[in-house]
Amino acid sequence: MKKALSILTAACMALSLAACSGGTDSTSQAADTSSEASASTSTAEGSASGTYTIGICQQQPHEALDSATQGFKDALVEAFGEDGVTFDEQNAQGDANTCSTIINGFVSSSYDLIMANGTNALQAAAAGTSEIPILGTSVTEYGVALGIDGFDGTVGGNVSGTSDLAPLDQQATMLSDLFPVEEYPNVGMLYCSAEPNSEYQVEQVTKYLTELGYTCTDYSFSDSNDLATIATSAANECDVIYVPTDNTAASNTEIINNICLPAGVPIIAGEEGICGGCGVATLSISYYDLGYATGEMAAKILKGEADISTMPIEYAPNFTKKYNPTNCEELGVTVPDDYVAIEG
Repeated sequence: MKKALSILTAACMALSLAACSGGTDSTSQAADTSSEASASTSTAEGSASGTYTIGICQQQPHEALDSATQGFKDALVEAFGEDGVTFDEQNAQGDANTCSTIINGFVSSSYDLIMANGTNALQAAAAGTSEIPILGTSVTEYGVALGIDGFDGTVGGNVSGTSDLAPLDQQATMLSDLFPVEEYPNVGMLYCSAEPNSEYQVEQVTKYLTELGYTCTDYSFSDSNDLATIATSAANECDVIYVPTDNTAASNTEIINNICLPAGVPIIAGEEGICGGCGVATLSISYYDLGYATGEMAAKILKGEADISTMPIEYAPNFTKKYNPTNCEELGVTVPDDYVAIEG
């Protein structure tokens, strides 16, 4: 009897210890779960009140586009501080399909805002998302780039940005001032046919020049592969050449210069980078300032101070007449005193 009682007592003690042990594990697991929940809440709060993540898709490497990207980043760092904004900056190397791939990555990561630097980048971004705010820069004409009929200056939806369009009538006037129609009657319009904004500029400048008495002929190339052939034809057949703000031309100014300069044919360019590479004069904007203005727009959107759907496209506030000293000297072109030399 005593032996049975001892066995029963021992069994009860074992059960009691097991129960105590089980209670301890349960409490520990609850504490761990509570700790994980707390950490999760902390992370969520940090994400909500912490860094904005912005995707930058730059169409291709180029000095002007690089400056616009830098200005954009500087404006946002000034607005939010070094720790308040993170950039995922990617370059499509001039390939439209790569632009789409980059944008799709930004969209899948649910970034707070996308900056599209260049027309192809803007088109890819607009096609990639209707939710994430998109700001373009270094885009000449948004209505043309996005196929908007009757464009009134505001894209609407989730898209806005800044334009690098210099006054085209003033570019035509610059050409006529430096190269009078009596001596330079034939103007070649050299541009990439794959860039809608280039076609738009050529159409407008052709209209102004025609009114001034010039004969304008289009010399469009499809890409860099046929540029040399088309540029050679233009140099052989024209007195002066106009090259609009054109990304493909901007990336291949050495080819254009090596053909047109020896032929003695001067080039009026749509922007400073092209002029510095192969032109004699241009009506220039600051791409850094343009990018900075885009960054200021982004800050307003992220702070909730502006609705992107009602933000009109902004333009460069200042334009400067600039010239390429080396090409002007070689071609014997004298520019007025109010022109500024392009350095480098």
